[in-house]
Amino acid sequence: MAAFEEALWKKVPGPVAGVDEAGRGPLAGPVVAAAVILAPNRIEGLAGVDDSKCLPAEARERLFAVIHECAQAVGVGIVSPERIDEVNILEATFEAMKTAVRKLGVLPSQIWVDGDRIPSFACPAFPLVGGDRKSLSIAAASVIAKVTRDRMMREAEVLYPGYGFARHKGYGTREHLAAIRKLGPCPIHRRSFAPIRLLRLPL
Repeated sequence: MAAFEEALWKKVPGPVAGVDEAGRGPLAGPVVAAAVILAPNRIEGLAGVDDSKCLPAEARERLFAVIHECAQAVGVGIVSPERIDEVNILEATFEAMKTAVRKLGVLPSQIWVDGDRIPSFACPAFPLVGGDRKSLSIAAASVIAKVTRDRMMREAEVLYPGYGFARHKGYGTREHLAAIRKLGPCPIHRRSFAPIRLLRLPL
């Protein structure tokens, strides 16, 4: 996967950032984006980094620490369920991505974002469909975003017991839908999302 970055490093002056998100689809919790700038002389330490969806939880947790150790810079952006309801999930995801890039502490020369739609940045940016399987930087960002969000949802399990957040991470599983019907929505549910929206609660 490092071949993508190695080709860019030969022709792009300055750092290149990969960006990805976690949590666009769930019924509860924030959307989280991460931005990662890799250090060309430390990519050997990133063996095993892949699209976070292809990795078991234990591997993601281990690689989370490895990425922080080996990367030149890591930034994370988090947008709350309330903000998602205000602006819609796409705009909230874009906000999280832009925050993640700002938190890198350095302006990249280029940004590559997983997917086919991207926000505007202060430097050249490009979409890359399937980027978390093609770019090591984007794959690393996917791991950072996923682990960050999963940790938040495990904390939510303690704050709001009974929903099973530690297991399904807010996605619309049968268990989660049954808990919503039984308990009603809690403060981290996205009220603009069906089936929460169909309960006709005030936003």
